Amino acid sequence: MPTLTSVSSERPALPFAAVWLRDNCPCTECRDPRNGQKLFGIADVPVDVRVLDVTESRETITVTFAPDGHRAEFALAWLDAHRADSAGDGRSERDKTMWSAADLDDPFPRWSWSGYRADPLERAAALRQVQRLGFAILSGTPVADQTVLDIAATFGFVRETNYGRLFDVRVEANPNNLAFTGMAIAPHTDNPYRDPVPTLQLLHCLRNAVEGGESGLLDGFHAAALLRKEDPAAFDVLTSTLVSFAWSDTGTVLRADRPLIELDALGHIREVRFNNRSMQALNLSPARTLEFYRAYRCFAEIISRPDLLVSFRLEAGDCVIFDNTRLLHARTAFADSGSRHLQGCYADLDALASTVAVLGAGR
Repeated sequence: MPTLTSVSSERPALPFAAVWLRDNCPCTECRDPRNGQKLFGIADVPVDVRVLDVTESRETITVTFAPDGHRAEFALAWLDAHRADSAGDGRSERDKTMWSAADLDDPFPRWSWSGYRADPLERAAALRQVQRLGFAILSGTPVADQTVLDIAATFGFVRETNYGRLFDVRVEANPNNLAFTGMAIAPHTDNPYRDPVPTLQLLHCLRNAVEGGESGLLDGFHAAALLRKEDPAAFDVLTSTLVSFAWSDTGTVLRADRPLIELDALGHIREVRFNNRSMQALNLSPARTLEFYRAYRCFAEIISRPDLLVSFRLEAGDCVIFDNTRLLHARTAFADSGSRHLQGCYADLDALASTVAVLGAGR
């Protein structure tokens, strides 16, 4: 059990500001015991709040505040989990296992649909892999229309878009997106023209009886980290330049301005948007434009490295779940003869993380 070390005989050293401790007091005067929500605002805390006294037991400390004498009891484990160096919501590079193709097991793990559905621990492990590696593949799912929606419901909620609750990825006579052709699709993230972007994508294979049409995944966080290491100036340009992404058809007009590589407040990589098909003309000075395109080319060349991309074939009953804010996905070209039919939908990482937390608490 973590403990707070003493700096004098008077009271233990607290690596927390007094106002922070007072604002996070867990007592029933400060938080509703039914839901844990705060019953006060920061303006209700005395401006000159300070720690008057601290007493420590084996698992808790009790803090007495001046000037009002309020007392708060904190679990040491809770305080340890909230030290300054533990900040983060699990979405940035610091909480991921970054990879290139050679780092993954061959063949990399697939999860059986029967085990995933029947065993909460197996489901939690598969979903944690989505959090850690950015993807997981389920095998043996029903080869039936709209199964992808049932899969999404095992951990969250479908994000409905202008494409509907689900979309069919197959060759169409008049496609409004290159995904609905047999053409090769280079590594990209989906829907960068949305804000917020769908954070998860599911692709469920109903039929894949064509030559070609192999799927590919690439760790965009790893690619961005390589750019930061190999060309820090280019990395700085791509994290500080807004890029316009847009998409439209007769019924929809979408646009979002975001950097290709987005950082959190601590400077860690948190999101990658990369899609040359929907990137729009930049509104920059000639000098800034040249800086951007040099950096953009450097990043694109890293993304094009064959050793970063893992390729696999989705067979009927396979479903891949992947983090659309981190992983780029791709597809090789396939012949018009034969049939290839995937159904996809979007969902979000917050619901997946919630499911993992609930399943973990139920152990």
